[in-house]
Amino acid sequence: MSPTRPAHVVVVGAGMVAHRFIESLLSRAGDTWRVTVIGDEPRHPYDRVGLTSFFAGAGAEDLELDRSPLDDERVRFLRGRTVTRIDRDAAEVMTDTGERIGYDRLVLATGSYAARLAVDGYDHEGCFVYRTLDDVEALEAFVQRRSAQLGRRLTGTVIGGGLLGLEAAGALQGLDVDCTVVQSSDRLMSAQLDLPAGDALRRLITARGIGVRTSSLTTRLDADRSGQVVGLEFRDGSWEHTDVVVFTVGVRPRDELARDAGLTVDPRGGVVIDERCDTSDARILAIGEVASFAGQCVGLVAPGYAMAEVAATRLLGREATFGGFDVSTKLKLSGVDVASFGDAFAETPGALDVVYADPVAGVYKKLVLSDDAKTLLGGILVGDASAYGSLRPLVGGALGGDPAAYLLPDGGVAAPTGELPDAALVCSCNSVTAGGIRSAVHDEGCTDVAAVKACTKAGAACGSCVPMIKKLVGAELAKSGATVSNALCEHFDLSRRQLFDAVRVSGLTTFSGVIERFGTGRGCDICKPALASILSTLTGRHVLDGENATLQDTNDHVMANMQKDGSYSVVPRIPGGEITPAKLLVIAQVAQDFNLYTKITGGQRIDLFGARLEQLPAIWGRLVDAGFESGHAYGKSLRTVKSCVGSTWCRYGVQDSVGMAVRLELRYRGLRAPHKFKLGVSGCARECAEARGKDVGVIATETGWNVYVGGNGGFTPRHAVLLAENLDDDALLTAIDRFLMYYISTADRLQRTAPWFEDLEGGIDGLRAVIFDDALGICADLDAAMARHIDAYEDEWAATLADPDKLRRFASFVNAPTTPDPSLAYTVERGQPRPATADERADDQVLIAGTTLEVRR
Repeated sequence: MSPTRPAHVVVVGAGMVAHRFIESLLSRAGDTWRVTVIGDEPRHPYDRVGLTSFFAGAGAEDLELDRSPLDDERVRFLRGRTVTRIDRDAAEVMTDTGERIGYDRLVLATGSYAARLAVDGYDHEGCFVYRTLDDVEALEAFVQRRSAQLGRRLTGTVIGGGLLGLEAAGALQGLDVDCTVVQSSDRLMSAQLDLPAGDALRRLITARGIGVRTSSLTTRLDADRSGQVVGLEFRDGSWEHTDVVVFTVGVRPRDELARDAGLTVDPRGGVVIDERCDTSDARILAIGEVASFAGQCVGLVAPGYAMAEVAATRLLGREATFGGFDVSTKLKLSGVDVASFGDAFAETPGALDVVYADPVAGVYKKLVLSDDAKTLLGGILVGDASAYGSLRPLVGGALGGDPAAYLLPDGGVAAPTGELPDAALVCSCNSVTAGGIRSAVHDEGCTDVAAVKACTKAGAACGSCVPMIKKLVGAELAKSGATVSNALCEHFDLSRRQLFDAVRVSGLTTFSGVIERFGTGRGCDICKPALASILSTLTGRHVLDGENATLQDTNDHVMANMQKDGSYSVVPRIPGGEITPAKLLVIAQVAQDFNLYTKITGGQRIDLFGARLEQLPAIWGRLVDAGFESGHAYGKSLRTVKSCVGSTWCRYGVQDSVGMAVRLELRYRGLRAPHKFKLGVSGCARECAEARGKDVGVIATETGWNVYVGGNGGFTPRHAVLLAENLDDDALLTAIDRFLMYYISTADRLQRTAPWFEDLEGGIDGLRAVIFDDALGICADLDAAMARHIDAYEDEWAATLADPDKLRRFASFVNAPTTPDPSLAYTVERGQPRPATADERADDQVLIAGTTLEVRR
């Protein structure tokens, strides 16, 4: 290199890793380097990690990475060009236009390409891969054209049930395609999840209306006379119809340039590099998915970014080494929470597993610890990955407390409150530590997540570390006495309370409208369900209407609670626990006809368990015809109003508690809230309805009603606090109306009434002033909001049964809507069906779903 001119580095490839390398080099190089970037796509670099958001309305420009590095005067960017040859002797590369470009150093960042399954018919019309913007644009165009030709909704198949396959399935669903994921192994995401986690994920995916077929090897794709794919054949001889196929069976490194140039290439593919990112030629480095380190090529952005930093540092004359692959992953599919990090399969000698599983809630969590149970080695989180941001930075270090604190639901074992050490890695994609974030706050003046992102790149890739960044920023700002942001998430600077008011005042009725006006980006699994609840409260629209249907949590998608085996429960509303013999007979007949396990709940309702997805409309059709309506056991809404028999029958009762309970339940049914809530009404001070353990408790007196608020059960029970005494019926209703609407409009997301009440300014006296003295001047607004809810109420299941579009989501398999799921198996206990255990399945002592109810011996 001549000391009088800048050295020249040629970068082959213009993807995310190449972009990161250029950005890192230029930020530190001054005038010592000039850069030529050659990319074969006719675009600027874009966010391939966020590709699925294209189907949520994001355009190509929304995915584009920061242009400033490539617009730098030190950079020459050749897009839509292909490098055809590397001449190592002349230190030049040749392009498809015949241009020869010399280099002092060459960086190969050619990435990888999407593989297709090597079966007959892989290239039929309607078969796609899922890798580039061109791929997803072609897929979208095909689906729109083909569905118009056929005049119906399409059926799609994703071959490959890994991380990318599930994201592709979500994309197809976003295009209104009935989709099934086909996986050759025994579970989804088999590279990241163990079998129990895979089973939990399967239930979550099917609850979204996406079919799953595991242990299935595709052997052939069939086409019609025009060459359009129409079906798949499997090794077991079965055949499935499909209109579109997406292959997500892995990627292969694009190492052909290196092979032709005589560089050392791993037998399994990939340019071999050492820890300094050097290839077998000292002037050539390789980074990203094309690079093979320790015999591995990994298709994740985080290790690619780490290699980019190493390569840039090395070109600046400093030492840096690549420490190996971090394969932590988090699924980016709305409504499905999955994460895997560190030694998830406990391969470290002596490793211990700590597991928490709640099949009813669809949650599976596992932490892998060292043999002394002190060091965190890895983990798996399915159904609730909220602890991912806290746990991922601790891998390789002391956990600092009882592992149960990170696994149990809120209110269980108290989590450690100590700070993350500065060396803890918070953003694995961009290698940003807790210390780096603290430095950004104190030294660079960053006061929110967006500023930290811009300064450090933390959270700028997959985004899974954003909650931890927010927590760190808040903690550092609090230390310095600054105001701490209470933003809902990175997409909204507003808190849930502020967002509620903004939506109410603006009159907006859709998520896209709200985020366009008050937010940024495309939303996440934090703000989407929160906005769904707000919009439901303010608009009174059905939860499955329009685009708002895509915002719902798992159970709300099908208006039923998923159970441990993937079946569902049916809970009709029984106001106050009062029911006629005729209606009891209807429930009994439905339970008998559909072989449902029947249970009287603690909330004085009847719960029917074991309903299959495709059976739900038929079951609810019978119940609705008999006068029942949804009990909202699946929603963040009113669950039950429990009551004793009161003065109608009881010799101690002083008020009609059943009548009041029925009146309250019919008044507040379907009212969406930040969290579920329950009421209780007792007819005397003996408190048989346990009203003081409820969010709102009503206890009769000789002269009226006492009302209590802020009671909760759960891991941390709270007794309700007396709000007012001796109210008449109308005053009672007004007090409860205002309490509930005040809670709904001001509580944080997923905040129960007890912690909300404890955080309320002024405590119980402040609450009384708001409700009875109109201290905030909002009582008229609260009353009007409740009146709108009461007037707009409709039974969600009755409305669904009348809407063919909504009914289409209730199918066991997209191409066989009424076929029972063969994975459901039951045995008989105490005269009723229950899910069979693994041992009972192995001994064939089970009933397969859809057969006669008897135990096979």
